[in-house]
Amino acid sequence: MPKGFRFLRAAACVAVLAGPAVAEGPSPDTVLATVNGEAITLGHVIVAYATLPEQYQQLQTDVLFDGILEQLIQQTALAQTHGPELPPQIVISLENERRSLIAANTIEAVMLSAASDAEIQAAYDEKYANMPEELEYDASHILVPTEEQAKAIVEELRGGADFAESAKAKSTGPSGPRGGALGWFGTGAMVPEFEAAVVALSPGDISDPVQTQFGWHVIRLNDTRSKAAPALDEVRNELALDIQKKAVDSHVDDLIDQATIERPTVDGLDREVMRDLSALGN
Repeated sequence: MPKGFRFLRAAACVAVLAGPAVAEGPSPDTVLATVNGEAITLGHVIVAYATLPEQYQQLQTDVLFDGILEQLIQQTALAQTHGPELPPQIVISLENERRSLIAANTIEAVMLSAASDAEIQAAYDEKYANMPEELEYDASHILVPTEEQAKAIVEELRGGADFAESAKAKSTGPSGPRGGALGWFGTGAMVPEFEAAVVALSPGDISDPVQTQFGWHVIRLNDTRSKAAPALDEVRNELALDIQKKAVDSHVDDLIDQATIERPTVDGLDREVMRDLSALGN
């Protein structure tokens, strides 16, 4: 689960606890423990839970709650031994983490305000309402190693031999045992040479031998049908995600365009220093 989603969910939990329905009960500020006077609150537990990997979130609630609280107590005790001066790595990590969390929360807000039902319907209409007709094909084939074998099979089939029985007896492809049947497929599903041969056939036709990287094919086109547009509910999530992504990209682009961004030239900068954590000092 992306960190932004976890953080937003934690914020939502806090908001619920702080709402009027539970105003007289525990709130995010409710103190659950203190360590040398430093408070650990229900809010700390909620956010800690939200950042756990999903497999841990499935644990029994009582066990998980107590485990999180105990971890926070231990972390607080350890942190108190450090003193007021933090190492540069921790200071910079906290700055990065704060920046990341705020940015993720902003992205979540943009995403939640995008992809209304009207926007999803408009995106669906744009993509599918005037979608050109696309055919799907039901074909069978017999795969053999040489062109000579393929030519002989074509002659037999055009002379009246049963295609399915010939495929079972002679095809080296995985579809042989089921009579060479490939089922329904659309354009782009098969290698180009095979697809071109299928598209050129009419239902019931037997192809001339067709060579692909797999060997030599004899193809029969069984039938064609128009590919129907998917129902809105089938692609709703896909369309919503696309709308949300575009909304986020547009929002970020606008912010960058409006921001004053300077990139000073740094003489002597070796970008390999990025790999050296010790460059931060102690």
